[in-house]
Amino acid sequence: MREVSALGRLTVHPPNELWSCTTCSTCGVRCPKDLNPYEFLIDIRSIAVEEGQIAPTIREALESVFKNGNPWGRIRSKRTEWSQGLNVKHFSQGAEILYYVGCTPAYDTRVQNVARSLVKCFEAAGLNFGVLGEEENCCGSEVYGMGEKGLFDLLIEENMKAFTKYGVKQLVTSCPHGFHTFKNRYNQTSFEPQHHTQLLASLIEAGKLTSTKELNKKVIYHDPCYLGKQNNIYDEPRKVIESIKGVVLLEFDRSRSRSLCCEGGGGRMWVDIPGPRLAEIRVKEAVEVGADILAVACPFCMLTMEDAVKTTGNEGKIQVLDIAELLALAL
Repeated sequence: MREVSALGRLTVHPPNELWSCTTCSTCGVRCPKDLNPYEFLIDIRSIAVEEGQIAPTIREALESVFKNGNPWGRIRSKRTEWSQGLNVKHFSQGAEILYYVGCTPAYDTRVQNVARSLVKCFEAAGLNFGVLGEEENCCGSEVYGMGEKGLFDLLIEENMKAFTKYGVKQLVTSCPHGFHTFKNRYNQTSFEPQHHTQLLASLIEAGKLTSTKELNKKVIYHDPCYLGKQNNIYDEPRKVIESIKGVVLLEFDRSRSRSLCCEGGGGRMWVDIPGPRLAEIRVKEAVEVGADILAVACPFCMLTMEDAVKTTGNEGKIQVLDIAELLALAL
């Protein structure tokens, strides 16, 4: 790790020493003193941001959040492209639940299908939901993880203004990072955030969502760090998978609190660190146990796992699907 001088400036060391951490919180889970060492590392990153000692890709992502409300360098007017052809209303039109889409599901062409699948599930359950459209902003999770806490505070202020303006009481998002941030970093009690697996599980339990098609697939579930280790949500995603007809749920040896990180968090989607990829290990393990589908519940896990399927030469052997996509296929 970089050392901090008495003046608060950072000495120069290779960037992988500072950016290898994915803020997965494994260190916190295992710490006998109940500490979260990764929070200290984020503080060190804050100094690096102030000093301008960050990779160009990190700088570009942060600048894009400030200018466009997302880290992907896309303009705000493109934020609703994922919903083309769908009958999705604005939250202000009498909706009860806000579907906070998030930056990656809104802009990434692969992950957009997760948002569309979730809409299909909501509609099948008769859910009264809406979105903010172009008014939706970055939640700030990765901004915080990259150490730009000033920008993060600005995002909280802007997002809370929007939520207050429209009287948001319930919010659901398909990104564990957004869920964690709204729940644990916004210091608010005005609305209740949920991850989409929590809401889907409750809809299934209430009898409002029932699979009608048999998939006849072996499915193995990868616990996202920000859903599992950070928030202890392990059962709901599995309940959704197990509710699907013809599905056999498999488990990784390292699952739940021992789950391997996909390496997508803490800004790692915007900085490349040399070395073995944990997602590749994960894909190989899934193939070895005979899984047909590797189920995920996070946009970053989706992207890192799909890339790992290609780099490990397992295309055609296993498919990566979000739980919402899996359920939508069975409706």
